[in-house]
Amino acid sequence: MSEKRDRADDALRRRGETDGRSAGQIPRPGPRPTRKYVSKSDMVTDELRELITDRQLSPGTPLRQRDLAEQFDVSYTPVREALRRLESEGLVVTDVHRGATVARAESKEMEENYRILAVLEALAGTLAVSKMTEPDLTEIETLCRQVAGCHPDDSRLGELNRQFHFRIYACARSPMLLLLMRLLWRSFPYGPQSGRPHQESVHQHAQLVHALKRRDEEQVAAIIQEHVLGGIKYLPHQGATS
Repeated sequence: MSEKRDRADDALRRRGETDGRSAGQIPRPGPRPTRKYVSKSDMVTDELRELITDRQLSPGTPLRQRDLAEQFDVSYTPVREALRRLESEGLVVTDVHRGATVARAESKEMEENYRILAVLEALAGTLAVSKMTEPDLTEIETLCRQVAGCHPDDSRLGELNRQFHFRIYACARSPMLLLLMRLLWRSFPYGPQSGRPHQESVHQHAQLVHALKRRDEEQVAAIIQEHVLGGIKYLPHQGATS
């Protein structure tokens, strides 16, 4: 029995020497490659959304399923699903006779979206106050200065403005709230800030940062609501840069 046991121990030692493990050690599974699966309908939806929100597809542009299927090298099914999703986001409208087109911004609909957005952003700002760290505030102040330093015609302004607002709202730590606000922002072809004088935005941003630093939840909510609702009076001038 002892000879058999010795032979078994020797075999284990030799196996450990060949694969880098000590005798009797349980082998660990190798690392598995991580894969992020993106469906065809998700891909088409994301690509079309970006084309619309980046204004590469102007309002009223026809979105023919056949052309889109060829462009994205997919069947009609992912295209139809993508158009349905974008219609639910307000970026696409579908007519029985004309088919799908890029949505045109209507003042009445935009006013409603501003009012909904004002409530959601005020809530996000209120929630962010108690959860915001000093590093958060530092980044927000930096973005505020970058927006203020832009010329009204600066091509970076729209994106910096978006980063400033969502850097604040991210501190609310509410993924659902962020999702709803992003959805509403996409409903504005040129962004919620469109048409507003740049200096007005700069002034209100500075007020907001000051209230955040003082941890004044009520003042933060009031400033955000005034800021967002203030965009309604500029609706007839949608398309201007602020």
